[in-house]
Amino acid sequence: MHWYVIGAILLFSVPVALSVLLTVLHFYLRWKYLHVIVRIFQEKPLFFVAPGSPQPDAEEVTLHTPDGLRLRGCYLHTPQPRKGVILFGLEFGSQRWSCVPYCEQLVAAGYDVFTFEPRNQGASDKDPHYTPLQWVTDRDLIDFRTALDYLESRADADPRGVGFFGISKGGSAGLLLATRDQRIRCCVTDGAFGTITTVIPFMRKWIGIYNSSYFVHNLLPDWYYGLLGWAGIHQVARERGVRFLSLESAIARLAPRPLLMIHGGADTYIRPQMAEALLARAGEPKSLWIVPGAKHNQALHVAGEEYHRRVCEFFDLYLCPASPPVMSPSAAMPASEPHDTPAEVISLLALSGLQHR
Repeated sequence: MHWYVIGAILLFSVPVALSVLLTVLHFYLRWKYLHVIVRIFQEKPLFFVAPGSPQPDAEEVTLHTPDGLRLRGCYLHTPQPRKGVILFGLEFGSQRWSCVPYCEQLVAAGYDVFTFEPRNQGASDKDPHYTPLQWVTDRDLIDFRTALDYLESRADADPRGVGFFGISKGGSAGLLLATRDQRIRCCVTDGAFGTITTVIPFMRKWIGIYNSSYFVHNLLPDWYYGLLGWAGIHQVARERGVRFLSLESAIARLAPRPLLMIHGGADTYIRPQMAEALLARAGEPKSLWIVPGAKHNQALHVAGEEYHRRVCEFFDLYLCPASPPVMSPSAAMPASEPHDTPAEVISLLALSGLQHR
């Protein structure tokens, strides 16, 4: 009987001791590195964005958000019989005329294009309680929804809905709106990215500056980096009074509306495998075009005419034809914006196939 008691004690004490050890290790790593993650997340990328040239025949537009801000935009009218209307999402830090190189051939091919500068960007009003980062927040979603409402309110609105075309953060924000609003019929993005799947590789890179431990770099799995990243993101969100939105959790709701993702094959900021992991979570129809040799947001400059041709062909195929009536915005909106819980972060990383390289 004595040996049975000892055996039972050993049987239960080992997992308990292991649990205690792992819990202590977690809180130590959180104490040691959470401030590093918070700093990493708030580092802004250094990109030069060409300002573009004002178009004399463009219609200048001022939008009014529900929280009282004025957003500046421009509406480019096609000289051809109109095939459809496209909402264009600007990259982080650019201004409204930056859309021209991306959209001039769409306009020439028969599409009206509308773009706008989100709050705290370009000539739009500044929200004194908000400092934007390259990550999509609830404020971005408000601004993009304001733009979509404006297009629906125009006298020349297309009753079938609109297409969406966006670059980098603008692509991610518009894609998030599309998952919640069926007035967007199809989407093209260039350099779009999720949050968690982008943060983790940067965490591994920058934590290495602070710690060269083999254990930290090679033995901690991606899902654990994901949990630390989740904690850091939520701390930044609390401090800034915003919510960072998860494209990874939402993108599956876009289907059956079509998606074309464009990505630079030499993008070292948002690596191509990040785009592949994001696309894997979307439903059909979907496609990914990796442009060889293109860095972040440089696919147009590398691919040139082929870039314009592929984008025009996509909208000719999916936006130009007539379609059944679209759902009302209220029918498409979920009860609340989705967000990643720790368990969902682990599931996301397991399903995405994004691995430490």
